[in-house]
Amino acid sequence: MMTVLYQEGVVSYNLLKKVIGGSDGAVYSHVQKLLEAGYVTGKKEIAGNSVQTVYSLTESGKRLFTEYLQFLENILTERKQGSRAEKNINTKGES
Repeated sequence: MMTVLYQEGVVSYNLLKKVIGGSDGAVYSHVQKLLEAGYVTGKKEIAGNSVQTVYSLTESGKRLFTEYLQFLENILTERKQGSRAEKNINTKGES
């Protein structure tokens, strides 16, 4: 959900539900937790003849998500470096 909000900026509840593929209850529960934590903001907008709720990340939510992406990137970098070190050790051991 955070990925969709980060990439799209403003997302309707219906699109979140469609992208995530969860039930109304599951999506609603997740959105509520993010709202309560201050990571997401929601507002009602008129879309044609109906009203829809749209959500976006707060500055705090954007910061949290970018920190999470950096954390994942660090893990991947460490794994790559570990693989290279293992190859070097294995290559030296074969001599």
